[in-house]
Amino acid sequence: MENTETPTRVSRENHKTDPNMLIGSNKPLHRFIRGEPRSLGIVVMICGFAEVLMGFQLARDPSENSTSIYVPFWQGALFLVCGNLSLYTGAHPSKKMVTVCFAMYLVSLLGIIVSLSNRIVYMQEFDNLFHYPFRDQEWTVFRIAQLLSVELILTISSLFVSALLIFLSVMARLALKSTNTHTQVVIQQVLSSLSGPTST
Repeated sequence: MENTETPTRVSRENHKTDPNMLIGSNKPLHRFIRGEPRSLGIVVMICGFAEVLMGFQLARDPSENSTSIYVPFWQGALFLVCGNLSLYTGAHPSKKMVTVCFAMYLVSLLGIIVSLSNRIVYMQEFDNLFHYPFRDQEWTVFRIAQLLSVELILTISSLFVSALLIFLSVMARLALKSTNTHTQVVIQQVLSSLSGPTST
């Protein structure tokens, strides 16, 4: 009687106190790790640094650009947070951290949509400025061309990061989905082992 109760108690305690250890030691979260979150996180962080640094340069310009709603700064901060979370989760995978990463990826993707709509408007305005009378002033045209180039580069960078974040979001969602399925199977096995001795 004591031999049948001891494993039951141990399995129940393990399931209650340390679910992350049970999940992390098995296959489900490996789907997220196979997506190389650490390597992709470094790339996202580099794009975040570039966004912030170029934001300081855009903020110095007197003409209106994407810094009017501080796009390079908050989007760069989102990229840096996503990159750091990917690095940490790649080194210390757990269901909680993958969930946090998944949420931040979605927030960053929403931010990219807002920034792209804002930048497209300003790039259209910069393009229209070439048709004004001061187009013969070489320095003014050169400055507008610089602003247009910077906004275009940051837009392409945002599109590139959005592709990485979509990929990481899919991998995180698949890992969480398989983790939930794995947890249900473990619970069913524990319950069946509990009900087994009592039925006999």
